[in-house]
Amino acid sequence: MSLVLFNTEVHMNELQTMMAAHPRPDTFGQETAAHVALCAQICVSCADACLAEPMVEHLRRCIRLNLDCADICGATARILTRQTETNSSVVQALLRACAAACRQCMEECARHADMHEHCRICAEHWRACAEMCEGLIRAGSRLAGEGKALPYGTQMTEAM
Repeated sequence: MSLVLFNTEVHMNELQTMMAAHPRPDTFGQETAAHVALCAQICVSCADACLAEPMVEHLRRCIRLNLDCADICGATARILTRQTETNSSVVQALLRACAAACRQCMEECARHADMHEHCRICAEHWRACAEMCEGLIRAGSRLAGEGKALPYGTQMTEAM
């Protein structure tokens, strides 16, 4: 019998449910918020796994990028979760930073993927996370161009 301590799908759905229960829900970024929150945890886990490798000195850059990405993803998730009086320019900047950090981690972990399973898993996850952030940026820019209500506030900064 195995014990499951953390069911990712359940926790992502719980976050989305909580965000939807907001008196003025902005459902636009719920899935992205849940995904980047998970990404932050995966970044920390990958950094920890790298530290446990026998040749840790070869993984210093990977560890550093993981920890930076964890902080950026964590901040992005927290900001996306807040739906009241959102500053869209801050959200857009965080989404761009999150996508860039995820892509850097993806590239670095891909270099180690043949030797370390945790790096292979992470590289796949970071690709998806970066694409979600980039998709949210594009969707917001597209809505701005159409004159429609924007997610996360009323002003959109430069399109990506």
